[in-house]
Amino acid sequence: MLRKIFFILVIAALVFPQTFVQAQNPAIVINVDVNLNRRSINPLIYGVAFADRAAMSDLNVPTNRQGGNTTTRYNWQLNADNRASDWYFESLAYSSSAPGEFGDTFIANAKAAGVQPMLTMPMLGWVAKVGASRGKLSSFSIAKYGAQKDSDWQWFPDAGNGVRSSGEMVTGNDPNDANVAVDSTFQQGWMQHLTARWGMADNGGLRYYLMDNEPSIWFSTHRDVHPKGPTMEEVRDKILDYAAKVKANDPGALVIAPEEWGWTGYLLSGFDQQYGSTHGWNWSQLPDRNNHGGKDYLPWLLEQLKQHDTTTGQRLVDFFSVHFYPQGGEGGNDTSTAMQLKRNRSTRSLWDPNYTDESWINDKVKLIPRLKSWVDAGYPNTRTAITEYNWGAENHINGATAQADILGIFGREGLDLANRWTTPEAATPTYKAIKMYRNYDGNKSTFGDTSVAAQVANPDNLAAFAALRNTDGALTVMVIGKPLSGATPTTIQLANFAEQGITEVWQLTAANTITRLTDIAFSDSKININIPPQSITLLVVRGGPSAVVNAPTELMGSVASRQVTLTWTDNASNETGFYIERAPASTGEYSRVGQVAANIGTYVETPPKGKYFYRVQAVNQTTGVVSAYSNRVKLKAK
Repeated sequence: MLRKIFFILVIAALVFPQTFVQAQNPAIVINVDVNLNRRSINPLIYGVAFADRAAMSDLNVPTNRQGGNTTTRYNWQLNADNRASDWYFESLAYSSSAPGEFGDTFIANAKAAGVQPMLTMPMLGWVAKVGASRGKLSSFSIAKYGAQKDSDWQWFPDAGNGVRSSGEMVTGNDPNDANVAVDSTFQQGWMQHLTARWGMADNGGLRYYLMDNEPSIWFSTHRDVHPKGPTMEEVRDKILDYAAKVKANDPGALVIAPEEWGWTGYLLSGFDQQYGSTHGWNWSQLPDRNNHGGKDYLPWLLEQLKQHDTTTGQRLVDFFSVHFYPQGGEGGNDTSTAMQLKRNRSTRSLWDPNYTDESWINDKVKLIPRLKSWVDAGYPNTRTAITEYNWGAENHINGATAQADILGIFGREGLDLANRWTTPEAATPTYKAIKMYRNYDGNKSTFGDTSVAAQVANPDNLAAFAALRNTDGALTVMVIGKPLSGATPTTIQLANFAEQGITEVWQLTAANTITRLTDIAFSDSKININIPPQSITLLVVRGGPSAVVNAPTELMGSVASRQVTLTWTDNASNETGFYIERAPASTGEYSRVGQVAANIGTYVETPPKGKYFYRVQAVNQTTGVVSAYSNRVKLKAK
């Protein structure tokens, strides 16, 4: 009897697949309103790390980061680094002995792919040295310091892990065994090498300098040379010292700091983290915290940076950066049902003020709003960045849906810059999840530039993000189906957009292929679609002819007594106005500075002194559609 029932169910599923599948999950509605919650999406949120040239081009990413523990002790003169606790505290030379070759090759590969490279500038105070004939050196030689619990038995048997057979740490080692002490002047030499080789940032040289890597846990990761946790003052002073040299060498360069590691590293200095781990986590008894009036570490640091800038009149840090990894096991390869569901939920720690992180953190992280509130209070006008993150399960569709969810959150919440650690393999679903945002059709078409409201009932089951695309006025909607089984009948209700039109549908499922499905014709501002389980669906919504707004052309500009006058040709018949955007020539990052009414072809302003790019868009605020950009003009306001 059971076998008979089974076969009946199989036949029913084959004959009536739509009816059979749709019934599994309740129907939902996604409300998209292009006039609500508008916010520019910074394309820098789609960055990666250590990508090769092919991946950078295929993923159409904006930045490629060179970071991680080994960069903390990169010796640019010897072209060598120390692998710290990642690999037996070994100092290893790269194959080339040319000074700075590793960084130069990294930059060259990024530039060949049209991507901005990001280099880590060591601040620790120690860098690797090498032995005779560029041979390996070890910080915890077994011959010198005795037997240890583990060693690099295959490649360098004398290199121990710094833990005695008894389980005690090796202490009192000589840091000069495999390293050499340096200061900011040494690293200034590398900065000068970079500008001599690649030019200044404003002329195509290296733009992004990261201030070391996770300094508050140097006492652990780099305990062979920095066994004491750094105080708040030590990190502050190093950032001020090294960032000042970056700006002195290249005023157009952008500094990213402090690159801290995670939740505890946001709130406590390295000194207090080390103290708490050995004396108990009584926060009222943490010495460094008490020395600073009980203030949290990173908010204090932001206040100090602001104070420095106010005193000197020079901004040193442009991006306030942290790293974040989920702490409940999501970052690994566990794809059990329980872990997949947790992975679906835990992205809430990036934004949700009502979500309590389901790990030892056990607190409301609300990471991006938290970072922004800290910046607003302590160091206004600093951009926010998450320069390392990873939600695991790279080879599984659950990792892909998490990645797509994260990128949508970054754009909606207004993060300014992000880099995944590292770049997924091209064959994985997670790689293709990034591609859904940046190159879904192979022609480098992207998700939209202006985030708009996309409201869902429960983002743990189905998440949605929407954005208008400036190049063609299309509305892009990314729908992430998180249920582990069963399709979800979904209605996308549009507000303040075209009532009818055509929608392209691009989809990634567990089949691990980005596929273009049959276009959907819609009317009454409703798009109906079935969302498969564990899937990423991109809808490119194009309204009828009345929704198209023609772009302005022949933008021209002049400057008189620092007053800028722009003129352009109006090619639209249905615009309600024009948006004017300006970007410092040093960054190329545009922001809207004004708007004028329909049928107006002139704009006048008096900006601060500097060199700027300008561009203009026509907009129909009734439909929410914007045109492509005009040509750009470059002007100097003296």
